[in-house]
Amino acid sequence: MVAESASTAARRPSQGLRTQRAQEKEDVTRISRGVCCGLLLLFAVSTSRADENVSTPGSPGEYLARAADCVACHSVPGGKAFAGSLKMGSPLGNIYSTNITPDPDTGIGNYSLGDFDRALRRGVAKDGHRLYPAMPYPSYAKLTDADVAALYDFFMKQVPPVHQENLKNEIPWLLSFRWPLAIWSLVFTTSGSYVVKSGHDAEWNRGAYLVQGLGHCGACHTPRGFAWQEKALDDSSAVYLSGTLLDAWYAPDLRGDVRTGLGGWSKEDLADFLKNGHNQAETAFGSMIDVVNNSTPYLSDNDINAIAAYLKSLPATSAQQPIAYDNATTAALRSGHATQPGAAIYTGTCANCHGFDGKGFGPYTPALAGNPTVLDNDASSLINLLLNGSNPLIVKGNPDPYRMPQFRQQYSDQEIADVVTFIRNGWGNQAPTVAALEVANLRKTTDPASDQVIILKMR
Repeated sequence: MVAESASTAARRPSQGLRTQRAQEKEDVTRISRGVCCGLLLLFAVSTSRADENVSTPGSPGEYLARAADCVACHSVPGGKAFAGSLKMGSPLGNIYSTNITPDPDTGIGNYSLGDFDRALRRGVAKDGHRLYPAMPYPSYAKLTDADVAALYDFFMKQVPPVHQENLKNEIPWLLSFRWPLAIWSLVFTTSGSYVVKSGHDAEWNRGAYLVQGLGHCGACHTPRGFAWQEKALDDSSAVYLSGTLLDAWYAPDLRGDVRTGLGGWSKEDLADFLKNGHNQAETAFGSMIDVVNNSTPYLSDNDINAIAAYLKSLPATSAQQPIAYDNATTAALRSGHATQPGAAIYTGTCANCHGFDGKGFGPYTPALAGNPTVLDNDASSLINLLLNGSNPLIVKGNPDPYRMPQFRQQYSDQEIADVVTFIRNGWGNQAPTVAALEVANLRKTTDPASDQVIILKMR
């Protein structure tokens, strides 16, 4: 994996019987490799998802569109911003996001404010047809009238019109009728803007509004029910933001659970992650890459702090004991005496970036010891990262030079299962073992032709 920086290499402890001269030579090699990888990445990620503006939002409506991350779903790589055509999987079949530019023929140029409001907060298009809940209108229902008006003003006056026809959804005819969505909306959504909770301060309420509404965090982080509805839309339920499997990634628990949630993070850790895509403990991956690349770094410090304050207020869903770090794994790796399956692969491939001690080199290469992603019962994210690596993290147009590479070509299903199991049970971690069949299944459902994993928002 990508080499550590010079500063972290200098802080690294001695490794067993190696001489100081040999250690220094190895560190120089790692530093050189890291510089090369960084330069290559600068060229590799010069194109963004769409030809969007990466400057600070200049109007209230543009700021709100950033907070809602509209461009992530309504654009395709290399396409025009907000012109739609992103393919998304659903239980019914594949659907495509629509053109929301103000083009009068193929976009929303003929929408009135009332039409826009009805689509945004109720999931009903101008012509009366129901929208699939891939459009997170259950969350957007909480938006204020003023914010809806500001968004409308932005899309009508600031977004360039793009004449691009919407693509036809790939849903079997018998399942394509939209009228059942009216019943679905009646049963599983609520109406009315966010109501301020008097028992909390202004910062908490602002954070709740952003998380529950504009940010629609529950769309990924809340488990779904039998009808693919979010099981909870706010913090009145303990299941809200408790984590769930989403398209071969496990969207993590955002509640106060010590081992598998945010219980070990401070408010400052959360704010740092939202602003930069990484902190001393974790780095963004999966669908969160889109959120960081397009949304959270553009928010004000006040709003980022409000989100962090709200998330930190959510109680744990279960009683979990914190990890007690165990140095035995570190000692065995450094001495060459680690004999568990996966230890050799970790030593040769993973230790350069994540350390023999499993503590990583934050904020760019995360720790594996005590990491909630490592400890979760569902290992899908770890397996996916080993198979497919991580997509580029680009904060306000600046690419992050440290990126997890893919290893699907180098290692077999059993080898990846072994190293994931080794990580999940080293340094005091205690998590279920991973079978080769789990790796094989994920290998089939992710793209074998490139390092771009398939992100299907609803599957």
